[in-house]
Amino acid sequence: MGEPVGTLTALSDTNQLVADPALDVRGRSVIDSGGEKIGTVADLLIDNGTNHVRFLRVEHGGVLGFGAQSSFIPAESIVRVTEDEVYVSSSKDHVAGGPGYDPDLVDQRDYYDKIYGHYGHEPVVARGSTYPGLTGLPGSPGLPPVR
Repeated sequence: MGEPVGTLTALSDTNQLVADPALDVRGRSVIDSGGEKIGTVADLLIDNGTNHVRFLRVEHGGVLGFGAQSSFIPAESIVRVTEDEVYVSSSKDHVAGGPGYDPDLVDQRDYYDKIYGHYGHEPVVARGSTYPGLTGLPGSPGLPPVR
């Protein structure tokens, strides 16, 4: 079993950067298992204890930013990263049916357990490791930890 999720912080709320800025996936389209666009990576949630990405915050729906909803997708769901897109193993409907984004629950471990359970994953980052959910993927440059 993976290490438990610690306190998470949105990368945009810190002064940290992805170790290789060329691999920062914020702003990229998120593509589901059927090749359909789900939304856009709005932010990355970083585990403060390990400095690794735990979740993508994906915005979807709405028009011109109004009425958009957000979902968290565990980084373990990523199957491929390209220059413009992040491919995930779930369908658009599965993502939409997941626990809703709630900024008031950022420090609530039960909330993250529900998200991981919905996607059928466990957190797998060990302190000091590279991030297995985002490295060594076919066709993916990987996403290193933040610094």
